[in-house]
Amino acid sequence: MKDDLPDLAGALLAAAKRAGADAADALVVDGTSLSIDALNGTLEHAERSEGIDLGVRAILGGRQACVSSSDARPETIVTMAERAVAMAREAPEDPSIGLADPDALAPETGAAHLELADPGGDPDPETLKRAAIEAERAALEVAGVTQVQSASAGYSRYRIHLATSNGFSAGYARTSHALSCVAITGSGTEMERDHYGESMTFRADLPSPQEIGRIAGERAVARAGARKPPTGRFPVVFDERVSSGLIGHLLSAINGAAIARGSSWARDLLGKQVLPRGLSIVEEPDRVRGARSRPFDGEGLAARRSAIVEDGVLMRWVLDLASARKLGLETTANAARSTSAPPSPAVGNIVLSPGKASRAQLLRDMGQGLIVTSLIGSSINPTTGDYSRGASGFWVDNGDIAYPVNECTIAGNLRDVLASLRPANDARASRSRIVPSVLVEGLTLAGK
Repeated sequence: MKDDLPDLAGALLAAAKRAGADAADALVVDGTSLSIDALNGTLEHAERSEGIDLGVRAILGGRQACVSSSDARPETIVTMAERAVAMAREAPEDPSIGLADPDALAPETGAAHLELADPGGDPDPETLKRAAIEAERAALEVAGVTQVQSASAGYSRYRIHLATSNGFSAGYARTSHALSCVAITGSGTEMERDHYGESMTFRADLPSPQEIGRIAGERAVARAGARKPPTGRFPVVFDERVSSGLIGHLLSAINGAAIARGSSWARDLLGKQVLPRGLSIVEEPDRVRGARSRPFDGEGLAARRSAIVEDGVLMRWVLDLASARKLGLETTANAARSTSAPPSPAVGNIVLSPGKASRAQLLRDMGQGLIVTSLIGSSINPTTGDYSRGASGFWVDNGDIAYPVNECTIAGNLRDVLASLRPANDARASRSRIVPSVLVEGLTLAGK
């Protein structure tokens, strides 16, 4: 990997200024990734990639344009800047476009305290192959598993550097280690599958291949004999495996870009109750080894811990500079970006307040209903919040799991769903979105 990311970013800024930009920013990303798939105890597929991506955003008054490339030669940098400026001259004008006030830029940009990069070095392909094969073997040892669809191990390391013409220049590195397995039980039309996988910043935090394979196998076997549940209106428990998706729908709805367009079902909910009292959603960009932790956002502003929902009340939108200006508010330092696009609002690590009950207690309190462990497809109206998704999981009767379920649909409205959440205490701290299993009252099930 190249060691001159700050120099490349600086060269992009200088070229943009020479080409006539009033202001500019540049993002440079380089990295490497390796993925290994095993099947039947041998290597099935291996893929490695290395590369660098450069992006420059040229700003002329209230106009902007972005150009990206994977070619870091000096002549390419000049051409990128010239094209970005030429495109910006033709872009529509938007008074919300612009860089941050220099006084607002992050004063501290170091990321060492966040431990975002594993210092252990890149794993070799043989190590990843052994991990995938061991996970496959562990799944096959589970009684009732007929085959393993896939066992995969992967690794990535990348560095980013952001520079702006108003004085910001900083970067950091990030690593990710991943291991997963998909197991199958039964055959033909009776075939059912399930999976288990984890992704961690540090290799030492990753579960063993034996644990990954065993859990994947046990989950698959538990699904043997799945059938449709009854149709009607029932309570639903969203298992911790999928519950973060519900919170994700809220986070999407309070995205500043959607609010500024007036196209969100949450557009009138600021300062109002969106979750039951006692529940909060806190953003944690400073979480050590967090998958989405960061010392600064995509516009060079200090990332900070803050409540999105507090005691059930929506406290703020998710804003970058442009959406904040459109709404007459201050940015929440939630800008994210790629090399090929301008900043846009996005949320990183979050945590939902846990409950006091275990998942088993939620099932007992539910009595009869559905526990969802997998969601398929999505039909969500972003304007009204109407929600409909294919689901599979287990039918619960008298508080106990009765049989596995497939081929059903759950439907409701996100306002009502979120307002009735009751969380358990089983959230995994390793997830970027720490959300426990949650009980929701009165969703409509379409089954048999």
